[in-house]
Amino acid sequence: MTYATVMVSLALDQPNDSRLLVAGELAERFEAAIVGVAAAQFAPPLYFTDGAAAQGLIDQEEASIKRRLAELEAQFRAAIKNRGGHVEWRSAMDFPERFTLTQARCADIIVSGGQSPAFSDAFALASPKDLVMQSGRPILVVPDGVNWLDLRSALVAWKDTPEARRALADALPMLRKARDVAVVAIPEGDDDRPVAVAGVTDVTAWLARHGVTATARVCEAARNETVAGQLEKVAGDVGASLIVAGAYGHSRFREMILGGVTQYLVTQSARCVLLSH
Repeated sequence: MTYATVMVSLALDQPNDSRLLVAGELAERFEAAIVGVAAAQFAPPLYFTDGAAAQGLIDQEEASIKRRLAELEAQFRAAIKNRGGHVEWRSAMDFPERFTLTQARCADIIVSGGQSPAFSDAFALASPKDLVMQSGRPILVVPDGVNWLDLRSALVAWKDTPEARRALADALPMLRKARDVAVVAIPEGDDDRPVAVAGVTDVTAWLARHGVTATARVCEAARNETVAGQLEKVAGDVGASLIVAGAYGHSRFREMILGGVTQYLVTQSARCVLLSH
């Protein structure tokens, strides 16, 4: 497997520099096509008028959105100039999440910005939380401030679930290029340790058969610390610049309600994170 098409999701009124840099590097490393996507929708004010005044307000706001989308296209084309292969831009007056999820069918991986814990604007931003749970594609979350795709050290947050297996397979092209790979399991209790050891042993053997040399590590069971806190410590210990993990939701009816570790990975600001659901 390789990445033949990289998609980068851009946001209005938010920094896009880091995700553009990483998406460009990703396309260049894998000689992939790169597709930029952006969308925004007019958000009517709380108190809305009618008649000619209303239409004038709508026309003014839509013209502003079109100008900002054109500016994003120019930023995208300047950032990925001379990187990768085929270059394409797609934008629309639409809800960003809906538009990006539709366009995801053409991509192998989607690069998105990180997200703060604060409420996000659904009219101007395709949230990485929604993308990872609904796109059917791996999402590479790039925090603001990251200025290159550092694959020297990668951490695989292993849990014996379909989501983690999917993430591992989706990350394989990047893991093949990493210098150091650590497969880490954090058991929920002491009784789970033998199962965790067997799991990371199998995973490192599987990676070896795919040309990736990895080390296995099983942490102490979480007691007075969250799993996210333990994961952060391990990532610091191994110097990981990339974390690979499955994405989990708490609700079958509202999958965008993320689990604690997934929420942390989407909002942390230090490392790129590849998530799959």
